Amino acid sequence: MGLFDKKYCDICGEKIGLLGNRKLEDGNLCKDCAKKLSPWFSDRRRSTVEDIKGQLAYREENREKAAQFCITRSFGEDRKVLLDEEHRWFTVTRARDLAEANPDILDFDAITGCRLDIDENRTELTREDADGKDVSYVPPRYEYSYDFFLIITVRHPYFDEMRFPLNSSSVYYEPQHAPMSRSTMNHSKRLSAGRVDPEDCAEYRKYRQMGEEICQRLNEACRQKQPISTVPEGDNVTNEAEQVTSAAERWTCPACGGANTGRFCEYCGSPRP
Repeated sequence: MGLFDKKYCDICGEKIGLLGNRKLEDGNLCKDCAKKLSPWFSDRRRSTVEDIKGQLAYREENREKAAQFCITRSFGEDRKVLLDEEHRWFTVTRARDLAEANPDILDFDAITGCRLDIDENRTELTREDADGKDVSYVPPRYEYSYDFFLIITVRHPYFDEMRFPLNSSSVYYEPQHAPMSRSTMNHSKRLSAGRVDPEDCAEYRKYRQMGEEICQRLNEACRQKQPISTVPEGDNVTNEAEQVTSAAERWTCPACGGANTGRFCEYCGSPRP
């Protein structure tokens, strides 16, 4: 077959446009079918047509779980880690409508670990001298930027890691420098350029604490087993009445699927219907 011969998707059978082909190990995949794959999946080129068909079948089964997902806890800002503690499920997504977006829904038991990675980058700051040239400070001064990534390792047939940023834009930090007199300048040349402690930055602390909280909660969740009821038989009537009252007060937000008891959704702010 020539380079520009017509190609057809081996999944749906539709003709593939000039720039729409996603090559498989033994066939072709159109961009519309590729969009249905898990966003955490990255091994497409080494996948066979049968592998992709299997994953798409899993994704349709996952859609049913996404529709049943009931948010009990939410962590993060732009991309959120959502927990459904009743089903012992979790997901990571930006979407508010889980049934439509179909994010991967995983069991707590699938978690093998969770950690926070903080990437640091350093840029030297300069000043303009009397001739209008950019020159270094003495001692050198730097601005630091930080990006926070959460890595959840999992047991899953199509991916083993979920890595995503907590911050939508880099956090910048510039150490404070005390003014130097001529008498201390020579001594300062032998010192480092200021104390570098990003914990001085409130935004840095916010994302570090956010990442640590998510890791702690997910690691706790994967260690917990299904609770076993130990309620004495005589207390059944009381507990059943409490459950009826609790069910009557609880409602599910139609906008985001979160479980609530108040007048407004604690996850997206929508009023109780």
